Amino acid sequence: MTSVRRDESVRPTKRDEVAAAGSELIGGPIGRHALLGTSWLTPVRVIALVAIGMFALGMVQKLPCYNGGWFFGATSQYTHACYSDIPHLYAGRGFAEGLIPYFDRLPGDMEYLEYPVLTGVFMEVASWMTPHAGGIQQREQIYWLVNAGMLMICAVVIAVCVTRTHRRRPWDGLLVALAPAAALTATINWDLLAIALTAAGMLMWSRSRPLAAGVLIGLATAAKLYPVLLLGPLLVLCWRAGAWRAYRKAVSGALVSWLVVNLPVMITHDAAGFHIREGWAKFYTFSQERPIDFGSVWLLISQRTGNPLENANTYATLLMILGCGAIGLLALYAPRRPRFAQLAFLVVALFILTNKVYSPQYVLWLTPLAALARPRWRDFLIWQACEVMYFLGIWMYLAYTGNGDKHQGLPTEGYQLAIALHLLGTLYLCAVVVRDIWLPERDVVRRDGDDDPSGGVLDHSPDVFVLGRTHHQPRHAMQFEAAPRVRWGAVRE
Repeated sequence: MTSVRRDESVRPTKRDEVAAAGSELIGGPIGRHALLGTSWLTPVRVIALVAIGMFALGMVQKLPCYNGGWFFGATSQYTHACYSDIPHLYAGRGFAEGLIPYFDRLPGDMEYLEYPVLTGVFMEVASWMTPHAGGIQQREQIYWLVNAGMLMICAVVIAVCVTRTHRRRPWDGLLVALAPAAALTATINWDLLAIALTAAGMLMWSRSRPLAAGVLIGLATAAKLYPVLLLGPLLVLCWRAGAWRAYRKAVSGALVSWLVVNLPVMITHDAAGFHIREGWAKFYTFSQERPIDFGSVWLLISQRTGNPLENANTYATLLMILGCGAIGLLALYAPRRPRFAQLAFLVVALFILTNKVYSPQYVLWLTPLAALARPRWRDFLIWQACEVMYFLGIWMYLAYTGNGDKHQGLPTEGYQLAIALHLLGTLYLCAVVVRDIWLPERDVVRRDGDDDPSGGVLDHSPDVFVLGRTHHQPRHAMQFEAAPRVRWGAVRE
């Protein structure tokens, strides 16, 4: 059996057929005698530069809207597939008038900003850097540019964090940096802020710094709700490994950092005493009250059956609870404790799949998790292709429905096919991750001799609680006989 030294980086062009084929564009797979680490262009720097380049290409793709699509024509921003919330909400949420989020009431139907506090701070800081002189169109253009610059920093942070999370697999960060769906959706909304904080939290956990990881996850939750879900997989994994001290540190750090950000906006005091500020609660009430929306399985069912699904909240909550229970049982019954990134991907994907809305930018939530959970180019690109098709489908559908009697774009049946396609793409990636958990010998990370490089204190830790059988020998040993053997629970060499 051949072996791989524990300190040797895994070269994707030697392990992945698609990566090897793609490397022909730059001269082919790296040679056996190549001197790695002797150039200024380290993997981290290369991937950071690639991330900047792809983000810039995504900005160029928005050029038709920047030059007029956001401001003129009922459907121009849809036919050019360059829609963004950012310029529209500059005026629509009171930033152009200098209103303070969560404190000042907005004119119109949306009385307060419907985003979590840290995202609201991000939006407010961008408005401070936007000149308040000139026409509203010019100010909205500058506001988008300022936000794009700040979001580009977040995109680089995400790529770098993924690159450094798996020490021996730095080139997996290219999956994030080159993700086409991520480049297309990066400036639709402000999601990259929460994703960057989440990626940094996972990096800290992989470095066995649970308190710092918890603080970053708490900050990420203050920017977007979904990062709090990562505490669920950590609970099951720490339960199985008996790592309760690390888990308590992570939860404590998350709770304190979330409260530090939210309490100043959350609590108000008047003659009646202390109570929750209405502006702060808007994000939660809006999420609860919003109807089923674009991209979700509920919209697909509703359009096909004609049923408005007024109880979609109940259905989504029940499916989420049942799904989390199934993921927990999978983690406790698996022959080897799953990797942290695998469970994190599954629980966030479950949240998205059962949600009342599956917006095109939600692919950003899953991209770094997918790169860590299943660093296989074929599977990753299949999923990305599905998301790119949905990205085009939703804008063509909005062009079709917003163009009056012209009906230029994608009709309802075509849009339903696009929804089904991106749901199936995400389900496909979930299926291969579940297979890797149930058959650890099929996991490309473990086949290269690692246990759980994103697990931190969990990496190579023995199980103290398990519901299923202990680790078995690979069922397809002959197929993987060239892979190094992983000694579960052994001390790292």
